[in-house]
Amino acid sequence: MLEFAWPWLFALLPLPWLMMRVLPPARDEAGAALRLPYALDGMEAASGAAPVANWRRWLFLAAWALLVCAAARPQWLGPPQDVARTGRDLLLAVDASGSMSTPDMQIGGRAVSRYAAVKAIAGDFIRRRVGDRIGLIVFGSQAYLLTPLTFDRDTVLKQLDESAVGLPGRQTAIGDAVGLAVKRLQQRPRDQRVLILLTDGVNDAGVLDPYKAIDLAVAEHVRIYTIGIGADAMTVGGFFGPQVVNPSQDIDTRLLTEMAKKTGGEFYRAHDTAELARIYRQIDALEPVADKGQQFRPVDEWFWWPLALAVLIVLIAAFRALPMPQALRERWAR
Repeated sequence: MLEFAWPWLFALLPLPWLMMRVLPPARDEAGAALRLPYALDGMEAASGAAPVANWRRWLFLAAWALLVCAAARPQWLGPPQDVARTGRDLLLAVDASGSMSTPDMQIGGRAVSRYAAVKAIAGDFIRRRVGDRIGLIVFGSQAYLLTPLTFDRDTVLKQLDESAVGLPGRQTAIGDAVGLAVKRLQQRPRDQRVLILLTDGVNDAGVLDPYKAIDLAVAEHVRIYTIGIGADAMTVGGFFGPQVVNPSQDIDTRLLTEMAKKTGGEFYRAHDTAELARIYRQIDALEPVADKGQQFRPVDEWFWWPLALAVLIVLIAAFRALPMPQALRERWAR
């Protein structure tokens, strides 16, 4: 549907006519009135030529009407579309300590590190969270906020993809990660504060005790979903040949379970990429994107159409005003 954003500007249409009526005519030094358009009309009429001045006057009026139309901002409004309204302020806290480089995960039948699996699975989770504010924390020996809460999922995905194991240190500061998340979420509405924390180890660094961090999360109504990642068995080479080890024996399941239980979240154990993907889908269902409570109509600006026509008319008038050789003028007149 065609509409004008500023239709009141059409009141300017009669402005040239008003100026001709109100303003006094220009005079030369002797005081004689100069009415160039009418003088030209008279000269052309006496010589039998075409009424060029009158033609120019109508060209000017057409250009003026088009400029006013462009200034009124013609717009084409599309059909109403539903917009997902934000329902969650969601922080992802991802362990990037040295143990996350353990290659006990598989993607497409190929062994990959835990961190590579997290990038793939968590990236798909982020893409589905249309309408939510999402932020990213990575932690190792220290916790860092890579991406503040934002609707820009592409930025979060890029920051996650560019992060690397060992970037925040080789140890694991779970308490600091939770404390940083609580600080960033405390200004948001209480029923929207969600933290998803993924780790493969035990708290062995940082300044904030993880159990005190749990108390802070409870006090600030931050709901925490915890994920322990890592296989229970892995074959490694040794001096006496291949042997099976448990690469996930350091996961502090007691801490992660208590953290989730006290804050109203859930604890999950991901032994492989299939379980990790299923966990993120379950969290996706538990923390759904908000309803379609708002609508918008796409707007396509059309002001450049009348603006382009007005410029074209001015260029034609300027071209016709240029002096031309007599032969070319006679050919043009035909």
